[in-house]
Amino acid sequence: MSHLKVALLQIAPTGTLDGNLNKGTDCCRHAKALGADIALFPEMWSNGYNIYGRPVDDWKREAVSPDSNFVIAFGKLAKELGMAIGITYLEKCKTGPKNSIALFDRNGDRVIDYAKVHTCDFDVERNLTPGDEFYVADLDTEIGAVKIGIMICYDREFPESARILMLKGAEIVLVPNACPMEINRLSQLRGRAYENMMGIATCNYPDTVPDCNGHSNAFDGVAYLPELPGSRDMCILEASEEEGIYIAEFDLDMIRSYRKEEVHGNAFRHPKKYGLLTAEVIKEPFVRESYRA
Repeated sequence: MSHLKVALLQIAPTGTLDGNLNKGTDCCRHAKALGADIALFPEMWSNGYNIYGRPVDDWKREAVSPDSNFVIAFGKLAKELGMAIGITYLEKCKTGPKNSIALFDRNGDRVIDYAKVHTCDFDVERNLTPGDEFYVADLDTEIGAVKIGIMICYDREFPESARILMLKGAEIVLVPNACPMEINRLSQLRGRAYENMMGIATCNYPDTVPDCNGHSNAFDGVAYLPELPGSRDMCILEASEEEGIYIAEFDLDMIRSYRKEEVHGNAFRHPKKYGLLTAEVIKEPFVRESYRA
């Protein structure tokens, strides 16, 4: 059986870049000891997503480059441990900082650089530069290659994010997060997994971090099995509110078999009828100013 173990590092930041590097390193080592194939950090780990209630110029100065010592250290650690690491950070960029993640495989090779496409432009994230594209990569693991995609927090609220990743072949999608994981957001993730027949693993901050509540989670996307009379619960993990390292174990054989046999995902789509989805916006949508993703 091919089981992929994703360690969700539901941990609180230390308040400094060096402190987060050291704590993140220790937690990755612990994740490896727990048998993880991938370790995933919550959103913008480099500064603990500490961008609310502060002068914009102050937190912009905390951005680090993709080739900074902070990011490269986790690439070296991935090679040392023989474990993939998804390290999140505030990325320094000429056009303005980005909300980014670098995914290193177990050989220490960088296989995905992704910046959050759907920045929360109704709030302080309007000061970030959004990413341009969604990526899927073949991730080398001990159980073979796994097609991995990534979306970050608010990306989850747009069905198109997960749909594009599915169309690019993603089997497992990693989701760094920094907001309350409540019933509606959990339902969104469940829905993205169900409609695309893919696993989704979301890593959040614990409840000691402002406006976060833990509940990191994973859904395997398999709603039906031949031996069951009805649907099954796709949730394979929901963490508590407390700080910790939580392991989500995906049965890849089951997921792959399901994707070949079931009717969701790309099986019966009619893309020629979806033109309005990519048309220019004619009317500005209603936006609640008080909403935060």
